[in-house]
Amino acid sequence: MAARPFVARSVAPELPIRLIALDIDGTLVDDDLVLGDRTVAAVHQAVHRGIRVSLVTGRMTFSAIRFAETLALTDPVIGYQGALIREMPWRVDRTGRLLRHRPLDPAVARRAVAWSRARGLDPHVNHLERLVVRADDPRVDDYSAFLGTRATRAPDLLEWIQRPVTKIVAFGPPGLPISILEEARAAFHGEADVTVAHPRYLEFIAPGVSKGQAVRWLARRAGVPLANVLAIGDQLNDLEMLTAVGHGTAMPSAPEAVSAVARYVAPPLAEEGAAQVIEWLALSGPRRAAAASRTMAEAASARRDAAAASVSPAASVSPAAAAPSRRSGS
Repeated sequence: MAARPFVARSVAPELPIRLIALDIDGTLVDDDLVLGDRTVAAVHQAVHRGIRVSLVTGRMTFSAIRFAETLALTDPVIGYQGALIREMPWRVDRTGRLLRHRPLDPAVARRAVAWSRARGLDPHVNHLERLVVRADDPRVDDYSAFLGTRATRAPDLLEWIQRPVTKIVAFGPPGLPISILEEARAAFHGEADVTVAHPRYLEFIAPGVSKGQAVRWLARRAGVPLANVLAIGDQLNDLEMLTAVGHGTAMPSAPEAVSAVARYVAPPLAEEGAAQVIEWLALSGPRRAAAASRTMAEAASARRDAAAASVSPAASVSPAAAAPSRRSGS
């Protein structure tokens, strides 16, 4: 599979961690959509220590807010791969104040719908906090449950798109979106950026929109150097984010194109790997954090070398190898 060209890491890592950017699906939650106790505790502790934490997701922001509320977050929520950024609302059933919105041109969006259908995908429209699907879509209840909001049915999606929309997401069988990713990028070059946020989803967003660009915006707004930012993700749509910051971390399930450019590889989601990385790098004392950073970087490098040699990649760094002592000081 041909992925995006290699994106060099932009900054060297520095400690302490001052901002954490977290993907949701495949990073914090599995298909059950439940945040683990260790994850909640680690993020709560980070927030309590004054570390800024934001969710950076392909979901609509309203769908992400319920996770942010459980994690006790107060910093902005980044949705739709960075196309939409909102403040955390004062109530979980509300949408926060709009901080940034970069929608897709309507003519390009209509063409993305037609192009996707011609290749066996079922496209939907995401605009602000709305999911719009074709009227006869049999999976509308599944989408609504996943996002935590009711989908809108439209008799004709092409007719519905008359103004700029936030995102087009095209649903298909696992493997199909990734197999036509490069074709889509060539077809929409300069008109839309195309990415894969899930094995079933091919997504079209406005040119220049990415999680990486959004995290840069977030760091500038907070006055935090990118070198002191920890970002964790698991899919191709996380690639730019992981290369933009000092402490880019891929989940072990990430495509090789993503883990190849990440500085670290976390333990698996089933072991709440993101929480462990937060504990090691953000919640430990300076010496323990620096040692964990070196150990994880070395493990990730060994994994890449093994992959390049066509050998089964080494396992991600183990807690025994890098976890700081819980008695470590500041």
